[in-house]
Amino acid sequence: MQLYYIRHGQSGNNLLWDQTGSNNGRSVDPELSPVGQQQAALLAEFLKSHGVGGEKRGEDNQNQAGFWLTHLYSSLMVRAVSTAQPVARALGLPLVGWKELHEAGGIYREEKLTGEYTGLPGMNRAYFEQHCPEMVLPDDLGAEGCWSRPHESREERYPRAKQVLFDLLRRHGQTADRVALISHGGFYQYLMGAILGLPDMMNNSFLLNNAAISRIDFNPPVVTVVYLNRVDFLPSEIIT
Repeated sequence: MQLYYIRHGQSGNNLLWDQTGSNNGRSVDPELSPVGQQQAALLAEFLKSHGVGGEKRGEDNQNQAGFWLTHLYSSLMVRAVSTAQPVARALGLPLVGWKELHEAGGIYREEKLTGEYTGLPGMNRAYFEQHCPEMVLPDDLGAEGCWSRPHESREERYPRAKQVLFDLLRRHGQTADRVALISHGGFYQYLMGAILGLPDMMNNSFLLNNAAISRIDFNPPVVTVVYLNRVDFLPSEIIT
């Protein structure tokens, strides 16, 4: 299996932080910013333009002959879905929603007076059926929303990453599948820790720009980090 981990494009919250250095006024489930929409479009174009109608050559560790993705999964947070949609449409792949690819913490509001986090519902099945009708939704996603539980604690994040890795390997580990996950920068830390067998990733050890691509190849028992944080397909002025 070749695994391609892709961060969503710049969100409204990312833009807010870049402009103010603060989370004051953050959205609990933000959309892409205008720059994020550009990044998502260029990502889709990049993944499509390489290798369509071409010929695969050798190992091709820089994907010069193409990506040839076979499976596409997305977090159910709005910014991830909005990034994944143009990719799915460009490649003609089913877009499969995977709840457990959510950002660290989940969907929540921070209470300013107490500093406590309150979990919020998130978007429900009706929202996705309207805004992304081609998406393959989890069977258990209903009217209550894709989150609808308390804020995810730090202690819960690394076990979730390990479970995602287990499920990923169970589905694709013994295959030649090329699998893309469109997810988040925070969760990337924990999943990379699980892949590499590192301690619980409490700090940001792996930088990941918006819309960046990381590739890890699984050829049991060998795991090869081919490249990380690839953004060479974006103009410098919209790298965020």
